[in-house]
Amino acid sequence: MSALEPRLAFDVPAERIPTSPPERRGLARDGVRLLVADGTAVIHARFHELGRFLRPTDLLVVNTSTTRPAALPGHTVSGDADGRPITRHAVVHFSTRTDEGDWVVELRQPDGSGPILDAASGAVVHLAGGGHLTLGTPASAGPDGDGTRLWSARVDVPGGRVTTHLAEHGRPITYGGAPTWPLEDYQTVFARHPGSAEMPSAARPFSLTLVADLVSRGVVLAPLQLHAGVSSQEAGEAPGAERLRVGERTAALVNHTRASGGRVIAVGTTVTRALETAADATGTVRPIRGWTDLVITPSRGVWVVDGIISGWHEADASHLQLLEAVVGPRVLAAAYRQAIDVGYDWHELGDSALLLPER
Repeated sequence: MSALEPRLAFDVPAERIPTSPPERRGLARDGVRLLVADGTAVIHARFHELGRFLRPTDLLVVNTSTTRPAALPGHTVSGDADGRPITRHAVVHFSTRTDEGDWVVELRQPDGSGPILDAASGAVVHLAGGGHLTLGTPASAGPDGDGTRLWSARVDVPGGRVTTHLAEHGRPITYGGAPTWPLEDYQTVFARHPGSAEMPSAARPFSLTLVADLVSRGVVLAPLQLHAGVSSQEAGEAPGAERLRVGERTAALVNHTRASGGRVIAVGTTVTRALETAADATGTVRPIRGWTDLVITPSRGVWVVDGIISGWHEADASHLQLLEAVVGPRVLAAAYRQAIDVGYDWHELGDSALLLPER
């Protein structure tokens, strides 16, 4: 994977990264803050007010992928110089199932502090609930090319179905020692199709009440699927390949919206990646099913998406390249400067933004 240059420079205070869902902090799901930026103004609102900033001709495209309990405790056993067994504990993150039946996995330190980079091909990891996996070929190098962060692995579990095993013994992926909440706290109201290692979190603030309000205003919603892999990329690391599906109806709605002068607004970077993969350089979207390894940068630009609803990302995250491609550097910089100054909450359980290109 190629390295991507950081787009902005800022630090997020630790207290601005919530470790519990809004509902457990006394907020409604759609009660988180919403920053709206379009190059002419930056407006602060609440997410349930989203309809104020949309038009009846707008099309919101949402991701219907469901979050799996994709983290599973495991351990390896090896021998020391005297032949005595050494047990090393790890947490296995199951990212993506390949077409060949293997899994792309990441081994993490048990305390959530970071990836384990010194594993070797052929190593066997024993899994909670029984079964094991065998590391095969490297799928992604570690920071600065040191070690291996992601592996292709053959997984053998009782009953033979990895997804069933994860449902019974796994938990949602978390980082940095953050507490784990019930799986439903990591689902969006649009979640219908299991497949994401981590929540497509831009849609988390939507509530059923808000969806009804948007529909009553004439805003149209269209579904697609992109099954998100692990989000633990190192600084500047591009996203890996992910499975997607854009159906005929959604493709037709996008094309109709563009032809009639409406705006196509992606709910999240996953939706943006899926739509841009399905589009050609004229902005025409066609149905697609398969994989995408598209990396959206400002130099590539976007062909379909006219705006984006997003959470807040770290300064070195590849997501900022995608956001700049959609809205331009001025809107992005103004939005992030305001979010830092005002004290917005970051990451998947935090606040949100509606970002639109300069008029």
